[in-house]
Amino acid sequence: MAAAAKSPRKKKAVTEVDPENPGAVVEAAPKVKRTRKAAAEPRIKLYWGVFNQSLKRVAVFDYEDMKKAEKHAKELSKTGGDHFLQKIKEVVVV
Repeated sequence: MAAAAKSPRKKKAVTEVDPENPGAVVEAAPKVKRTRKAAAEPRIKLYWGVFNQSLKRVAVFDYEDMKKAEKHAKELSKTGGDHFLQKIKEVVVV
């Protein structure tokens, strides 16, 4: 006996039973693939942060108040150690 070559298995069609005629078999409609809505990007707000040499945040100011932040950094630098400004981005929770 020679070994028969295996054929790839075919998927059976999805079938349903017709409620009006139980002996008849009806092919079901193909399933619809649904796509998910892309997640919205989170909103980000900018602040000015005053940092010391150890990279610790000492103070935070609104982005519009850059002059106040610079003034605060200069005052802190006079009393001890260098302080500098850096932008901070924070996620706004709605």
